[in-house]
Amino acid sequence: MKPAPFAYHRPGSTAEAVSLLAADPDAKVLAGGQSLVPLLSMRLAAPSALVDLGAIPDLDSIRVEAAGVTIGALARHAAVLSSDEAAACQPLLRLALQHVAHPTIRNRGTTVGSIVHADPAAEMPVVLRLLGGSVVAEGPAGRRTVEAADLFVGPLETSLGHDEVATSAFFPALPAGGGVAFEEIARRHGDYAMAGVAVVVRREGEQLVEVRAGFVSVSDIPVVVDLTDVVTGGGDPGEAALASLEPAADIHATADYRAQLVRVLTRRVVAAAVADASSRSLTR
Repeated sequence: MKPAPFAYHRPGSTAEAVSLLAADPDAKVLAGGQSLVPLLSMRLAAPSALVDLGAIPDLDSIRVEAAGVTIGALARHAAVLSSDEAAACQPLLRLALQHVAHPTIRNRGTTVGSIVHADPAAEMPVVLRLLGGSVVAEGPAGRRTVEAADLFVGPLETSLGHDEVATSAFFPALPAGGGVAFEEIARRHGDYAMAGVAVVVRREGEQLVEVRAGFVSVSDIPVVVDLTDVVTGGGDPGEAALASLEPAADIHATADYRAQLVRVLTRRVVAAAVADASSRSLTR
């Protein structure tokens, strides 16, 4: 199929993009287009106009500081994945981005675009939520920072206004004593995951003081489960995680199979994150 007719705008500044969106409530932002364009082609989306951010300067930056990694709205998945500085600051970025679709899509798709698209099967919304990151948005009222906990309100739905442009996303750095791990199961690498788990842990000396897990393709929005007490008490993190989730059936997996994946992956990824934290403490 072909997309329904739409107007096309290519603003030269964020302010101009915001103005175009404010003037047309049915307009959509275009960055990498790897999620939006297929929806247009299948006529599952029919915006009146596209506002292409591609000509706006400085939105493709990847800035690494002691506090964390700030990724601009036009930074491609591939660029973030290949950034050794970003991986050193927050290794969960690289671990998760390796599972995002296929190289051709990563070469065009944007990390911030994936986040604000808010697909429950996407990896980067879960990573942002698990790490306690945030998104900077610009709209008619100015610039604001939206914490990840307040960003996702439903499948393919965020708390951003139709006239706001997400200009960057911030991922906090891995703290001292921290460790991370990520794993997902898909029918083929690059396909939508049937389930995925990201885990971040933190040690203080020999003591494990934090264990949190985020889940891909399990809930309508990214869900983070605190497993600290369960893991430090010798309990089963897989069963504990499942108690906080309600896996549903879809074309990719039954509810029971997805629940079993949550059990197995959570146990496996928690163990891997703990091992990662131990390994990092030995190299410091």
